[in-house]
Amino acid sequence: MNWLSNYVRPKIRALVAPRELPDNLWHKCPSCEAMVFHRELEDNLQVCPHCGFHMRLDVAKRLSMLFDDGRYQTIELPKTPVDPLKFRDRKRYVDRLKEAQTKTGRGDALVVAFGTMNGISVVIAAFDFRFLGGSMGIAVGEGMLAAARLAVLQDAPLIAIPSSGGARMQEGALSLMQMPRTVIAVEQVREAGLPYLVVLTDPTTGGVTASFAMLGDIQIAEKGAQIGFAGARVIEDTIRETLPEGFQRAEYLLEHGFVDMVVHRKNLRATLIQLLDLLIHRTPAAEVVVLNTEEVPRLGYDGAADGPGADAGEAGGAEAADGDPAAGAAAVAAGAAAAPGGDDPADTGASGDGATDGGGTGAAPGSAAPGSGPGDAGPVVETTGAAPGAPAAANDGGEPAGGRGDG
Repeated sequence: MNWLSNYVRPKIRALVAPRELPDNLWHKCPSCEAMVFHRELEDNLQVCPHCGFHMRLDVAKRLSMLFDDGRYQTIELPKTPVDPLKFRDRKRYVDRLKEAQTKTGRGDALVVAFGTMNGISVVIAAFDFRFLGGSMGIAVGEGMLAAARLAVLQDAPLIAIPSSGGARMQEGALSLMQMPRTVIAVEQVREAGLPYLVVLTDPTTGGVTASFAMLGDIQIAEKGAQIGFAGARVIEDTIRETLPEGFQRAEYLLEHGFVDMVVHRKNLRATLIQLLDLLIHRTPAAEVVVLNTEEVPRLGYDGAADGPGADAGEAGGAEAADGDPAAGAAAVAAGAAAAPGGDDPADTGASGDGATDGGGTGAAPGSAAPGSGPGDAGPVVETTGAAPGAPAAANDGGEPAGGRGDG
């Protein structure tokens, strides 16, 4: 009887009794309401495979996703006063802190870690939204300053990844004071000449948005992230207008210039590595070859190398520009005579038949000189006479300027 009750009966009950299944095997997408298996969701970095909706990602998984081989080290944040205002609402603030610490296993909402990304040393300050909504209190302000000092000490870029509802109301004005303190932390990184990048995740609102979260050298946002200061409902009640669709979402802010790029979570690491590489390694990717300008022939108007008269022609243009047209024309003529084939009117672009007696107008600027064949335009010479077809100005003697022409 003992054999039946102690061995056979438990075996039968194990086969017949219903199995207790965990409640978190399937997750419902908040956007498309599709049911996603938990392993598939984890493999896809908490992104819905059906509609691409980005769900909130645990800070530990996010850091493992960004750092090389998922390896990083966290630092201990400075000790701060626990409850400076002795705040109490429905619960005491101390009790709320203890519950959040037990739930997350962290001292506060900020995690500061350092490691490498594609071999580049990086310091990351990431928020844990599960800790009182990622709210910013004294501990978070001290953590941002510690992250900035670590970045300067390690000579490494600083990446901030906020996910916060804003300043922590249980600490009152002390939490608002952390806004300028986090700005000071950002300035310390910039004074050291180090890059400071911000990855805006869902949600980033309140005092966090109004301080360090919008001061990045490059502002990156995850797809669909809610980014703003006040809530949409509060804004609608204040201005008494209906807000446009997609208001305070990452794509809306990209269209209006508040963020620089919106990146899918699976491409976030590659994008950050590319940006860090561009910001840190500013030297050219290849060796710079310096050309010897003395050995390179200068090209003339027709694309051929300049001859002996090039310098004289340039000198004539310079003198004409300085206000001495007669000297400029003489220098140009000397250059034309010195050029190879300069005695041939067809080569130099000059023609005795087309010129007037008294220093006539010659060819108009930009036109081919008379006597030149098709495709053999001579050098363009800007003279002091009037353009063809334009009435000449009268001089003091009542005659047209430039003398009388024969034709």
